[in-house]
Amino acid sequence: MSSQRLMAFGLRFYVVVFFGYLFLPLAIMAAATFNDSRFPTVTPWDGTTLRWFGELWADGGMWQALTNSLIVAVGVLVVAVPIGIATALFLNTVSSRAKPFLYALILSPLLTPGVIIGISTLIFWRQWGVSGGIFLTVLGQATFIAAYVMLMVTARLQRFDRTMERAALDLGASQWQMFRRILLPFLKPAILSAAVIAFLQSFENYNTTLFVVGYDTTLTVYIASKVRTGLTPAVNALGLILILVTVLLAIAYEVKRRREAARQDVQA
Repeated sequence: MSSQRLMAFGLRFYVVVFFGYLFLPLAIMAAATFNDSRFPTVTPWDGTTLRWFGELWADGGMWQALTNSLIVAVGVLVVAVPIGIATALFLNTVSSRAKPFLYALILSPLLTPGVIIGISTLIFWRQWGVSGGIFLTVLGQATFIAAYVMLMVTARLQRFDRTMERAALDLGASQWQMFRRILLPFLKPAILSAAVIAFLQSFENYNTTLFVVGYDTTLTVYIASKVRTGLTPAVNALGLILILVTVLLAIAYEVKRRREAARQDVQA
């Protein structure tokens, strides 16, 4: 076998192993959802059933935790995205000497363990009479999620043609008009991507949330408590539903993107 064929075979083998490593656990989880066993497993197979979807529907605690997770994620979205955008715009205007220090300061929450962020957030806000709950969870998560938004918006800003800004100002536009009509449309793809990342980061967060959520349990904390008391395939059913929703949203986004690209090609 020639070296070129060997490399091609090795690449194909690596791709198969890589995607198998990614998707095999999801496939097993999905299969366990339909197994008539009290434990989330596929062996032994005790028969096909849909009863775990019924148990999921009847689990009020899990639905409340899911609702809390969605509320927190939307709250983090509202707080972290504007802060991240404002920080990126601010860093784009500061001098080169101060920028490295400010970058390190703003990115430090990303390097701090989530446990430390959760504990410090709880201690700080308790001095002001704010106890654990959804509000404090939003504040704790936004501390580091805003840094993700800042990074994505900053990367987009580096491609912005500053001559467009100067031209708009020379033609009599105000700073707000320039931002709303020129800069904001240019940043829109990065802002939308950052919003999705912020939502997902908040939805799946556990380490920080555990210390600040109080009695308002989120989905990750609820599932972790179920691990200690005993999981049932109802959790697998929830995971399967979330995966299907994610896939459908991704397909819808891709279809929308291709239609917009085709429309732009026709107009060009």
